[in-house]
Amino acid sequence: MNINQLLEFDRLAREDGKKYDKKRALYETIARDAGAHFIGIVGPRGVGKTIILKQLALAASERSFYVSLDAMDGDLFDLVKTLHETMQIKLFLLDEVHVYPRFESDLKKLYDVLDIKVIFTSSTALGMYESGYDLSRRILLKKLYPFTLREYAQFRYGQEFSALTLRDIVQGKIPADVFKAGEHFLPYIQGGLMPFALREPQPLALLENILKTIIRKDIPHIAKLLTDELEKIEQLLRFIGRSGVDGINYSSASQNVHITKYKAEQYITLLERAFILHRVMPIGSNVMKEPKVVMALPYRLLYKPLDEAIGGLREDFFVETFRAQGKEVFYLKSTRGTKTPDYLIRDFEDIVFEVGGKGKGRSQFKGVGNKRKIIFADSYAMAGIRRPLFLAGLLNV
Repeated sequence: MNINQLLEFDRLAREDGKKYDKKRALYETIARDAGAHFIGIVGPRGVGKTIILKQLALAASERSFYVSLDAMDGDLFDLVKTLHETMQIKLFLLDEVHVYPRFESDLKKLYDVLDIKVIFTSSTALGMYESGYDLSRRILLKKLYPFTLREYAQFRYGQEFSALTLRDIVQGKIPADVFKAGEHFLPYIQGGLMPFALREPQPLALLENILKTIIRKDIPHIAKLLTDELEKIEQLLRFIGRSGVDGINYSSASQNVHITKYKAEQYITLLERAFILHRVMPIGSNVMKEPKVVMALPYRLLYKPLDEAIGGLREDFFVETFRAQGKEVFYLKSTRGTKTPDYLIRDFEDIVFEVGGKGKGRSQFKGVGNKRKIIFADSYAMAGIRRPLFLAGLLNV
């Protein structure tokens, strides 16, 4: 592709950016960033990373250039150097860098050699974590997750709800207006959380195509896997998606997909860094250090209908909500014969959380000790230790 074609794509990107007047919180964070580092936006396919780049291109006060690397042949460093020297472009907006085979080395070279700013996106965080190059002082990574429930209500219906803290929820300090957000919870966990669902009436059909692209295109760009291994990854996802949440770990994956435990760990790690799964590590004494595995919303619905998947979806929602807040989530592993609640959150270790339906009760907390207990249930109940699960979707970003 020649330079004139790339310049035309840059122009079209700005035109497309005009379609999106509403902006995610991450846009404002990046727009205000004045550091010398490059910025990487990593997140799932379909989450709106490209839209943020196009909005930045449209609003840039200096000469900028947008290019999607999956539409470019040739050498990235040479392209950027040429545009910088001939057109005095200072800001480069690089989309889907993980498809470019030398993106880590070229990013390092661009930072070290040229006086420019780069903001890039990637649908996998894989290479960033395992890079052999020293990118830590050169690149600041920002994760972009799907909409929170609060964002969904704002972008979809124009409704504004008060932001909550976890302490507000635990202590029952809930403004009356936020309970109306509960009516959006079911469509939200069925696909409404994905920004593309604002324009796509059947988000799950599109999500299925996205998943195929991730497995067949994104992951092979980063990890050297054989074709039959990609089929094993698809089998692994079917096993996880069709199973209940409890008991899904490296060992059960290994046994049911007929792969080694080492391969199960490798594949689950790849899928987590491609934003399809979440690993939740155990906390406590005398526990095997295998994670509990949940799915990113709403992938579970590709494998089971809503009425069968709802229990898993609730836990998927809980884990992803707090991960999106930058919080570490752990699960509490019981000793034989002792039931414990599901989760503990870093910085809130005095509270243990059970996630579930309307039937959850105090019996779930047998053997927990003196910690405060909270049940996040799929209801509107606020009595005693019960709190509506959807309130977690209103946490302050």
